[in-house]
Amino acid sequence: MANNYYRPGGFGGFSFFPPVIKNLMIINAAVFFLQMVMRNILVSGVPAYSVILQYFALMPIDSGHFQLWQPITYQFLHGSFSHILFNMFSLWMFGIEIENYWGSKKFLIFYLLCGVGGGLAQLFLSPVINGIGAPTIGASGAIFGVMLAFGLLYPDRYIYIYFFIPVKAKYLILGMILLNIFGLGDDGSGVAYLAHIGGGVTGLIYMLMDKNTTFSFSSLFGTKPGGGNPFKDFTSSSGSRQSFFQPKPREEEPPVQDANYYDVKEDDVITQEEIDRILDKISQFGYKGLTEREKKILFEASKRMK
Repeated sequence: MANNYYRPGGFGGFSFFPPVIKNLMIINAAVFFLQMVMRNILVSGVPAYSVILQYFALMPIDSGHFQLWQPITYQFLHGSFSHILFNMFSLWMFGIEIENYWGSKKFLIFYLLCGVGGGLAQLFLSPVINGIGAPTIGASGAIFGVMLAFGLLYPDRYIYIYFFIPVKAKYLILGMILLNIFGLGDDGSGVAYLAHIGGGVTGLIYMLMDKNTTFSFSSLFGTKPGGGNPFKDFTSSSGSRQSFFQPKPREEEPPVQDANYYDVKEDDVITQEEIDRILDKISQFGYKGLTEREKKILFEASKRMK
């Protein structure tokens, strides 16, 4: 098994620090530390920190400093400790379940695309709405896409604001969307609202186009299918009638802990090679790509380790 494969540990394959989120947090922290060091170093009489921003922040096109790589690199720069702390905490809190569900490769693509989408929205729409463009830094566009995905996939999951006030994920995400919309045009806030909205819209488009991701707008807003949904009876290109916002539901899988282990008995030998093969499969296709027997083997191996 290759060393860079995702080997989830315990809890039936669920990891509290899946590899992409762990590495993103490490990279962001390392870059932020470098930014702080560069504040005290001069290059031709100019702080090295300013040079980093000039080349790697998302610069307005008309500034003369825009570079093609900046829609990626701006996501790893942050302006303050509170900025990076909030972003990384949000990435961990909302992202771990999505990466465990989708798999690491798919989650990384989604994360970076949301960041790029947020950056492009800020780049092209800010001069139109605000009249000016400004350098942009931060992972907030990508984070907002991750938060939107969590709200769509787990709408009734409770989030505890300040670790005390319970709010369902769908209401929390909706509230944040409205706050960002109301914040448009506030030039003095220093917040890239367009990047947040652009990241969320990019994430929504990705999920709508992904045939392996299922979510329902009707359940999100607490309505029954067919009850006033304007997108009901959307006709696909194949001629079959379906709801655009309600892809064909996947068959419900029974929770692993409720399965009957008649084909994996306690005295059966579970080899390390078989476990490695299952973990390799998770790294490529996510946990949902396993067969019932593979899930039972993984769960049984986890029990025996405990």
